[in-house]
Amino acid sequence: MATTVRQRNIVLEGLLAEYGYSHESLADEVNRVSAEVFGAPGRCSDRHVRRWISGEVRWPWRAYLMPLARIFGRTPQQMGFVPRGASSALPPALSTVPSVPAQEAAVERRSFIAVSLAVALGIDQLPRGGRLGLSDVVRIESTIARLDAHFNGLGGGAMIEVATDYLARLQHALDHCSYGERIERRLHRAVAEVAACAGWSAHDCGWHEQAARLRNTALQAALLARDPVAVTRAWSDLAVQADHAGRPAEAARINRAALSERHLHAHPLVASLLHARMADCLAQTGDRAGMGRHLADAERVHDRAAPAGAPSWLAFLTPAELSGLGALAHRSAGHYARAEQQAEQTLDLLAPRFTRNRVYYTVLLAELQLAQGHAEEAAATAGRMPISTIASSRIAQRLEHVTAAAAQHAGGHL
Repeated sequence: MATTVRQRNIVLEGLLAEYGYSHESLADEVNRVSAEVFGAPGRCSDRHVRRWISGEVRWPWRAYLMPLARIFGRTPQQMGFVPRGASSALPPALSTVPSVPAQEAAVERRSFIAVSLAVALGIDQLPRGGRLGLSDVVRIESTIARLDAHFNGLGGGAMIEVATDYLARLQHALDHCSYGERIERRLHRAVAEVAACAGWSAHDCGWHEQAARLRNTALQAALLARDPVAVTRAWSDLAVQADHAGRPAEAARINRAALSERHLHAHPLVASLLHARMADCLAQTGDRAGMGRHLADAERVHDRAAPAGAPSWLAFLTPAELSGLGALAHRSAGHYARAEQQAEQTLDLLAPRFTRNRVYYTVLLAELQLAQGHAEEAAATAGRMPISTIASSRIAQRLEHVTAAAAQHAGGHL
């Protein structure tokens, strides 16, 4: 495997000399500017500055890049930093000499939240060269479990930046570090899992083209890992993508092919999820009998699952979630009363930690009530969830729409 030659950032080193900064004083200035830009002080230290200058870190976090750009009046490249790929795409505020209009400040604030989230999740820098061993992979897998737990709890939002950045770091490690065959397979599986998590985060943000690209990345990495569960997950997520794009028959074909895999006998939770998603696809194509069979199969298979041994990304698939997936299928079949009943059951069963799904099914319940002409009930249901609490812009938009529609419908019947 090729290794990266570390190159000292003499441009940044020259800027420190020109402006009279030591490592410590530049770190203090970065933190001061962070407080002005983001509303909270940064966590930069002289160690960060040393790593930037030595070339150990060639592209800092955005929460550091933005204050640096203001301090020196230069873009990141003009400060000697080297982009590391797609995850280094810059907001407009950093593409030229920096300025701070309101829209750019909002972008910066989201980036600050992403960095804060990365710190809270304990996401550290991956090695950029050298040999990777078992301890590195174990640490990576622990990080992925934390990413999955955060998404299952709160959904997308700032997660998209955190997950795509970590994905880029994993891909860099694959390309520039050395390792044995078993470690290589686990690294490919890690890439597949992070890409899948990032794909769902993009989906939550309504960025469906990016979600599709990430899900294709997940499938490719899962195939390279030769991990059947990761491959099945990637296919299932691509089926969701097809369903969202208005191609339920294609989604059904993908799910049907995934369900035919023999390894699912040993992974009942995965099979249960596939059956539930298949039921919704069939409902949309008018096959209500098939929908009913797959909903029954989803419950039957779920009953013999042992959650303790399930992958971290499947932690959301509780009996509450299974009820919610049933509500979606019945809505697609036009069974609004039954769907409403199951959505209510879902909300009763959901554990407190699943904030994102509580919001999602609350919005679904309001939509179902409105579809049946119960505008006042829909308005009351939607009113339980302040938009400010929702990390997913896609769900927030649905909440805004159903709230406005319920108010308009109720007003027309006064």
